[in-house]
Amino acid sequence: MASEIAAGMRRAAVEMHGIVVSAGLMDKTVKVRLGGMRWEQRVHKWFKQPRYKLVHDPRNSLRKGDVVAITPSWRESQHVRHVVKHIVAPYGPGIDERPPIPTMQERAAEKLKKRQAKDEWRALRRAVTGAEGVAGALVQEASKLVRRAAKVLRPEDVAN
Repeated sequence: MASEIAAGMRRAAVEMHGIVVSAGLMDKTVKVRLGGMRWEQRVHKWFKQPRYKLVHDPRNSLRKGDVVAITPSWRESQHVRHVVKHIVAPYGPGIDERPPIPTMQERAAEKLKKRQAKDEWRALRRAVTGAEGVAGALVQEASKLVRRAAKVLRPEDVAN
């Protein structure tokens, strides 16, 4: 867990600027359009080819049209691998009227705190199920034996 946070902080040196094209449809996630160009060999000309990234917005502070700086981070979900670093130019309400964007250290501390709470809960649950585990294992073995016996002694097989 700590290595995942450390790796995310090492990649944070890369900063990309883009425009928010979709906000408010997913909780804590926005879609950002990044600039890009591609060379078309046949006509010897550059064409626009924007890239789109799903970006984690920890406090839902971005609005459609904002110009933002994003950085790679640890994976928040299956497709979200970047996080908002800061708002370059707001669109609509000012930056001071929105929830503040947390720094990388604040996000890492919050993630570590959540992970520790999860580990404590998991340890407590394992302690409780450990006492019940012996009885539960015996019940599971008995049910397996009953299922095997039912497969062997099927009524349709006995009638034929």
